[in-house]
Amino acid sequence: MKWMPFSFICLLALGGCQAVPSSLPDADPPPSQACYFPSTASSTLTDSVDVLTEWGFSLDASDTRLGLLSASRERELHGASDLYASPHFSSRTSLSVFGGMGIGGRSHLGVGLGGGFGQLPIEVERVSLLWDNHHVRVSRDIRRFDQYGSLRTGRSANTDDFCARFQRALDAYTATGDSPS
Repeated sequence: MKWMPFSFICLLALGGCQAVPSSLPDADPPPSQACYFPSTASSTLTDSVDVLTEWGFSLDASDTRLGLLSASRERELHGASDLYASPHFSSRTSLSVFGGMGIGGRSHLGVGLGGGFGQLPIEVERVSLLWDNHHVRVSRDIRRFDQYGSLRTGRSANTDDFCARFQRALDAYTATGDSPS
């Protein structure tokens, strides 16, 4: 019982060592100015879906009341398996041996192959778009997953080039209704 007050004081002392950050983290790189542009056409969202699907994206989610849509595309990273390889085993296969003794003296031995066998690392590119009837805001990120499905890297990809190309394609599609380039 004598240790209870001492333990409580130590706990309070350690709790006081925590610090709250003075600011929120910044996006790296910061969003490009080209990723926020005016668009007042009533067909902006549907035209945006058409542009993104023409570029190989598939629609993941949309909410027309909020003016929000999300699309993604993925590609296999051929030759990148060695980047995520374990130093002791081949990056494509792993061997597991397991066994046990059951009731009645029966024993079992199993061998398993797996852990990314025949799979390639993938890169997932995701684009989110928000339209408020006057302006479009585009957000883009790229994530890489290893052959086991674990996230390895992720980064913001809001670049002037991508957003400017998207704006030109959207403007051309909205003006003419033709297929975007």
